[in-house]
Amino acid sequence: MGRLVILAGPSCVGKGPLQAALGKFYPELAMRLRKLVLYNSRAPRPGESEGVDYYFRTSDEIKELRGKDGFAVFDVRGDLQALELRELEEQLGDGDVFFEGNPFVGCALLTHPALAQTPKLAAFLSPLCGEEIRELVTRHVNLPDFLTNVMRRKLLRRAQRQQGILSLRELENIEKRAASAYREMLLAPEFPYVIPNHDGEDSEHWDAFYYPIGDARSALRALAALLGGEDTEYVEQWERAIFGAK
Repeated sequence: MGRLVILAGPSCVGKGPLQAALGKFYPELAMRLRKLVLYNSRAPRPGESEGVDYYFRTSDEIKELRGKDGFAVFDVRGDLQALELRELEEQLGDGDVFFEGNPFVGCALLTHPALAQTPKLAAFLSPLCGEEIRELVTRHVNLPDFLTNVMRRKLLRRAQRQQGILSLRELENIEKRAASAYREMLLAPEFPYVIPNHDGEDSEHWDAFYYPIGDARSALRALAALLGGEDTEYVEQWERAIFGAK
């Protein structure tokens, strides 16, 4: 039986380019991962395909799956997503299954009772390292505002690079995603491994010089080591108290 491999983190933290770099530089590891395809209530984005990125359904259709045997339903920033447990079980029979995405879904997959016996490898990709968070807490910095600012800048740079001038709706979406970052970061201690990575999806460190440099390189080496069952210096383990909780 394969493992459910979970890579979660806030929007624009670098999950997409990390996955792409794994396929480019560690193809022998990447080829073992079969993508987990969830149901999603939102409309497809440009370039997304039915059955490849998600199974796109209406909110009402996914609501009907709530409480049904064989399905798990999650609410993610206003979008409903669902997992078909039987399909996952069949995929695991052929090897590892890979989820890359939102921490709320990642944490739900990690803790869902129906998946309690499923072997898992779970890592949280963080825009800050543990030492930075502890220092911010010590200095009484407002962490929600700080993280919102960090992720807003990353999201804006990525969007402007991809699209140029942004519409009001796009700016509102960026603000929504940035504001969600702190609540998502609070879930990091639920994951066995945390990979610090300052090089988000807005960074040129992933592909400007052929081989990743900086934190992009460290994150890549960390993920490859975890997948290969090797020890690595590039991961951290966090306790809930890291955010100043008593």
